[in-house]
Amino acid sequence: MPSNAGTTRLVIVESPAKAKTISGYLGPGYVVEASFGHVRDLPRNAADVPAKYKGESWARLGVDVDNGFHALYVVSADRRQQISKLVKLAKEVDEIFLATDEDREGEAIAWHLVETLKPKVPVKRMVFHEITKPAIQAAVANPREIDRDLVDAQEARRILDRLYGYEVSPVLWKKVMPKLSAGRVQSVATRIVVERERQRMAFRTAEYWDILATLAVTDAGEGPRNFNATLVALNGDRIATGKDFEPTTGRVKAGAGVVHLDSGGARGLAARLEGRPFTVTRVEEKPYRRRPYAPFITSTLQQEAARKLRFSSQQTMRTAQRLYENGYITYMRTDSVNLSETAIAAARRQIVELYGERSVPPEPRRYTGKVKNAQEAHEAIRPAGDNFRTPGDVAKELSAEEFKLYELIWRRTIASQMTDAVGSSVSVRIRAVSSAQEEADFGATGKTITDPGFLRAYVESSDDENAEAEDAERRLPNLVKDQPLTADELAAQGHHTQPPSRYTEASLVKALEELGIGRPSTYASIMQTIQDRGYVTKRGQAMIPTFLAFAVIGLLERHYPRLIDYDFTASMENELDEIAGGDHAAVDFLTAFYFGSANGAGDRDIARSGGLKKLVTENLNEIDARSVNSIPLFTDDEGREVVVRVGRYGPYLQRAVPGEQQAPAAEGEEGGAQGDRAPIPEGLAPDELTPEKVHELFLGGGGERKLGDDPATGEPILLKSGRFGPYVSSGERKSSLLRSQSPDSLTFDEALKLLSLPRLVGVAPDGAEVLANNGRYGPYVKRGDEFRSLDSEEKMFTVTLDEALALLAAPKTRQRRAAAPPLREMGVDPLTEKPLVIKDGRFGPYVTDGETNASLRRGQTPEALSIEEASEMLAEKRAKGPAPKKKAAAKKAPAKKATAAKKTAAATKSTAAKKSTTAKATTAKKAPAKKAAPRKATTTAD
Repeated sequence: MPSNAGTTRLVIVESPAKAKTISGYLGPGYVVEASFGHVRDLPRNAADVPAKYKGESWARLGVDVDNGFHALYVVSADRRQQISKLVKLAKEVDEIFLATDEDREGEAIAWHLVETLKPKVPVKRMVFHEITKPAIQAAVANPREIDRDLVDAQEARRILDRLYGYEVSPVLWKKVMPKLSAGRVQSVATRIVVERERQRMAFRTAEYWDILATLAVTDAGEGPRNFNATLVALNGDRIATGKDFEPTTGRVKAGAGVVHLDSGGARGLAARLEGRPFTVTRVEEKPYRRRPYAPFITSTLQQEAARKLRFSSQQTMRTAQRLYENGYITYMRTDSVNLSETAIAAARRQIVELYGERSVPPEPRRYTGKVKNAQEAHEAIRPAGDNFRTPGDVAKELSAEEFKLYELIWRRTIASQMTDAVGSSVSVRIRAVSSAQEEADFGATGKTITDPGFLRAYVESSDDENAEAEDAERRLPNLVKDQPLTADELAAQGHHTQPPSRYTEASLVKALEELGIGRPSTYASIMQTIQDRGYVTKRGQAMIPTFLAFAVIGLLERHYPRLIDYDFTASMENELDEIAGGDHAAVDFLTAFYFGSANGAGDRDIARSGGLKKLVTENLNEIDARSVNSIPLFTDDEGREVVVRVGRYGPYLQRAVPGEQQAPAAEGEEGGAQGDRAPIPEGLAPDELTPEKVHELFLGGGGERKLGDDPATGEPILLKSGRFGPYVSSGERKSSLLRSQSPDSLTFDEALKLLSLPRLVGVAPDGAEVLANNGRYGPYVKRGDEFRSLDSEEKMFTVTLDEALALLAAPKTRQRRAAAPPLREMGVDPLTEKPLVIKDGRFGPYVTDGETNASLRRGQTPEALSIEEASEMLAEKRAKGPAPKKKAAAKKAPAKKATAAKKTAAATKSTAAKKSTTAKATTAKKAPAKKAAPRKATTTAD
């Protein structure tokens, strides 16, 4: 698109990929450059605070709360080079177009760019929801001003999160553990996961039985001959199913009015029904109709990508970002299910081409979102352009991950404009009278799809992996009332009630959305943050809270319940939306939240309590750290209360009779010495700490277990657990368990073998003892100061003297390993233009440009890391500079060592020279002391 003659325009976007795509759609006279995301933020630490503000009382917060919540913004260290480049470009052009994303964050980035660059030329805001040539040309032709309401809303959210984090996090440091964090949304998300785990911990399973009958019709016609039916009622009373049991007791709910069959009851009834006639008592047929799903919004895309593709929320958003920036899909942070008229027309045309005219409804479909305060002016996520490209059209252009996500978006979009799936559903009831005159009713359902409609293109997945797919059919024979049937088989089948499923990232995002907490731009970061902070771990797709999360949420629930209240958090989101709409003032909202002023917007409960600042200050002394860090489990058979303690070195079990004084363990003291502590194995989920498991851990864990008496000494052999793992002891002897051994299965004989270490293999010809033992780096043999590794733990007990001597005689060979190939070659860093690779290091994978290294963060994988993320990580590392060197040790010790060396040398000299040598040594001793003085003074001055 040509610019006005002689006019040069600078277009600023967030990312280099976006810049590259957009520059291809603009003609000469346009310079497209990236800001690399946010260019300014509140100071991260004291080092970021400019010198002139360091004396201010509010500098720690980065927000002057007493003067209208004025924010102190600093240019990020890793953005300074790029800002300098943009400043230079801004002086060389006639106009500037800010083409950042169309949401609040994008609007804020545009405003920060203006504040930072301070351009002397006109600045315009251009917005678009897809990166296609028509969309970019339309955006250039129709610019607007920066929307200050959107900027205010983003700034209010940023300040709100800073106030919350900086005021609440120190409480966690003092009462739980250093370096923890609290957050307005992350703490609520963590609470949701913890509450689900509590439900699982309190859950008590129940067993219930029913009967599965395989029934047959005499003349099935064109339909199937056999079908299955399940026992649903006995003598008019419903048979109990999982929903009829109390989850915390495993008992049938009061007033349920059901028949609870056990194994014997079900088997006996099945036997009494053998050979009895079965008759159809009712047949109900209804039309089946299923409407298509709405197009994707951010949350539903993350949910389906997790279910179908097993993508994490971060992985989904990173992949979607690449698809958007390269012009394949529309903007991926949206809560609107709307499609533009152009998109609807494109979808309908493509449906006709691929599935025929019968698959297109007479009128276009329009959807209404369920998300509160959704930005309905925006579009849903869909393929970009006026003519959608099929997955086959783009397959060769995309990576495997990008292709999978594009195909998912394309199918959902196309399906949203197709006809309903239609068919019929049938419900049948069948009765048989047992030999004891019991009336047993069985039920069966069927579904037949006569026109799959949109199901040809797309079938949504479910969080319940056992749920039946939407397009699955269950065909029954053609049945009529009073039709006789015969039972080919009657099988009693048992079931167990199941605890509520753990959240996955998909279902947690759905829960947050339903509660009105978080927004499209925050879901992925919330999922990542609660994992990075150590509050949640993942086992497969399931999200499991740690005991650290239990302690943190317990503290907040007891002392700051309003701060993690679901309605309160959602109300803050709504107020931020109102600020974005120009209906509320940001300062009033922040004042009410922080100081408790009831005059402005904000939560009245917080206002009445005096605001956040007063709340966290006044309640601090009321918080008992020991109580907060104790998670009660149950009382055992001996009346001892079993609790989980969150300690400095991780969670552990402790049990004691109520009121019994427990002395704290000393630093490094063995847990078994107290007899009522046991470590919790890493990876064990909270709901897996059943009484049986706890008993097992105390036996083979922190509590000691006697294995027997040593036949040679008569002393007891005890299995204990210390800070560095399980071990056996007898008298003064101790030996750690081997890697192949488990405390649960350790036998008396195995313990005796362990206590025989170090084992005397024999005596070498020179009279030196040869020993076999287990060490930090595995099994080995030793003679004097010579060591050689053994190739297996068993060899410690079987190696012969000749074998050991042969090993010790062989020269030590330390072969230098060839450098391992990189895990991934990423391409060129857009900032430094150096090639980036991901390598595997001692502490895990890291990205490097050959000079600077940055370890991958928790949750990041070499395959999914984008080059923009890698560039940003390295820029942050460079900005921090090299790690500070440790102070040099005082020079006294080397001086003494040198003196000692001189004395040793002097002792070897002749007796005639002793007096002279001693004098020299004395002189040498004094000299270093004189030289050390100025160095010490310099260090002090520094």
